Amino acid sequence: MTPTTRTDLTIRPVTETDYDDVRRITCAAYLEAGYFEAPDHPYMRVLADVEHRAEHAEIWVAERAGVVVASVAITFEGQRYTDIAVAGELEFRMLAVDPTVQRGGVGRLMVEAIIEHARSLDGITAVSLTSGSDMTRAHALYHSMGFERQPERDWWVRDEEILLWVFRLSL
Repeated sequence: MTPTTRTDLTIRPVTETDYDDVRRITCAAYLEAGYFEAPDHPYMRVLADVEHRAEHAEIWVAERAGVVVASVAITFEGQRYTDIAVAGELEFRMLAVDPTVQRGGVGRLMVEAIIEHARSLDGITAVSLTSGSDMTRAHALYHSMGFERQPERDWWVRDEEILLWVFRLSL
């Protein structure tokens, strides 16, 4: 990925010096949105393990005025962090925007950059993602950008009462 500047936001690959910011932003975004009640939820440990994620997926950050304000993981079929991508799909996961700047268009700009990147890749014909069935703000963003629910691909998190919805955008 080549760093992209959109308005006052630069979207670029993560560096090791960003890991603490990515961890803080991701955990804060999920907790503040109410997706998990406590920081000791098992999935919060997964979200906090940026080092492992960076070994097995591509992580991007959005930076504004030298401050990391968002992150996302990019993955493809057969990779360790892939949940649902099939052949020809780029999957993005763990999109998180710092709660202090949410509702300012950062998430939309990140998704636009993901779509633009996917269109540049040979063999990629769609972008896919999962989202908790209760993540209504995220759903509104995805629908507004042309993503469509794929209910036949929805799935339950093992040992949890969490239904994940699948969204897909054909390119």
